[in-house]
Amino acid sequence: MSNINLIDSFQEFKDFKNIDRPTMMSVLEDVFRSMIRKKYGTDENCDVIVNTDNGDLEIWRTRVVMEDGFSEDDDLEIELAEAKLLDPDLEVGDEHIELITLESFGRRAILAARQTLVSKILELEKDEIYKKYKDRVGEIITGEVYQVWKKETLVLDDEGNELLLPKSEQIPADYFKKGDSVRAVVHKVDMMNTNPKIIISRTAPEFLQRLFELEVPEIFDGLITIKKIVREPGERAKVAVESYDDRIDPVGACVGMKGSRIHGIVRELKNENIDVINFTNNVQLYIQRALSPAKITSIKLDDDKKTAAVYLKPDQVSLAIGRGGHNIKLAGKLTGYEIDVYREADEHEEDVDIEEFSDEIEGWILDEFKRIGLDTAKSVLALSVGELVKRTDLEEETVKDVLSILQAEFE
Repeated sequence: MSNINLIDSFQEFKDFKNIDRPTMMSVLEDVFRSMIRKKYGTDENCDVIVNTDNGDLEIWRTRVVMEDGFSEDDDLEIELAEAKLLDPDLEVGDEHIELITLESFGRRAILAARQTLVSKILELEKDEIYKKYKDRVGEIITGEVYQVWKKETLVLDDEGNELLLPKSEQIPADYFKKGDSVRAVVHKVDMMNTNPKIIISRTAPEFLQRLFELEVPEIFDGLITIKKIVREPGERAKVAVESYDDRIDPVGACVGMKGSRIHGIVRELKNENIDVINFTNNVQLYIQRALSPAKITSIKLDDDKKTAAVYLKPDQVSLAIGRGGHNIKLAGKLTGYEIDVYREADEHEEDVDIEEFSDEIEGWILDEFKRIGLDTAKSVLALSVGELVKRTDLEEETVKDVLSILQAEFE
């Protein structure tokens, strides 16, 4: 195995793995110096010259010429008689410099060096991947789906590095097959048993933020800032934005003409409903905007307990709560207040709180109605049996029994 053959194989490694030249030269030199120490006991008097551009390797050993019979260390010194055979001009005290060929180390040593180089370069490559992605946490990347498993999906980036997209970081409506292109944000980077583990996410708020930066130039340029993002992936998201330029409407800029800018984001997120809200330090106004599209009549705040009692007209309650309670839950997360929704009673209308029927109706059934914003008898009676069955987890028979009990109260 010649010098060129050995080095050429790692020249390919260097090109493929994109390890920088100084690092590659350092690794090669370390490996060959280790070989020298094993054969000669020391590498202090050896120079290793590696040229990674053309694959040349040269090892030069320097020994001091000693009088015959006075050499104490053959690795560092050479006797005059032996030196004269190699170079007749040498005298005692001169330095004899010789070229050491790779073949002189023997086949076994060369194979061991090759194996060491492979392992060192793989280690370097893993470190490079780790460092590269550690610096890219929060960035959007595009990869290709390589393999789909039950709990996670393996994605390859454009350099063939492996990225993991766990099921928990996928939008519920996501469906991938091999060869699909997928966009996600770099979520977490760990080193597991010397192997970099790169987790990407499509559910993280940062993913939505980066999509807005791509679609809305004003955000990318810093004219509009995203103050906070809260998400129920695949269902609903609320984005609070603020403009540093009074001439720019932040909500309008993010949505775009006829929704042109936000449409691409919604499509990427599998039709996630995105509410863009104008940020304000006025808490009451902020909560009012956060509960959009519901129209609020009044709000009572408790700043110490961080709670807000929100009063709405009966037809606005279900809008404030939203499907599955997503709207009110996200509004709470966005504003930092625990929001309770109350139906504003009509002074001229006789009504009864459904808690008054706790003797006749089981508590868990009453809780189901309250969960969807129905906290009075008339609010329940205002909806049909079919609508109540659809909105709650109650059986049709149970709903009919409840309606007959409530109806009796007003007869």
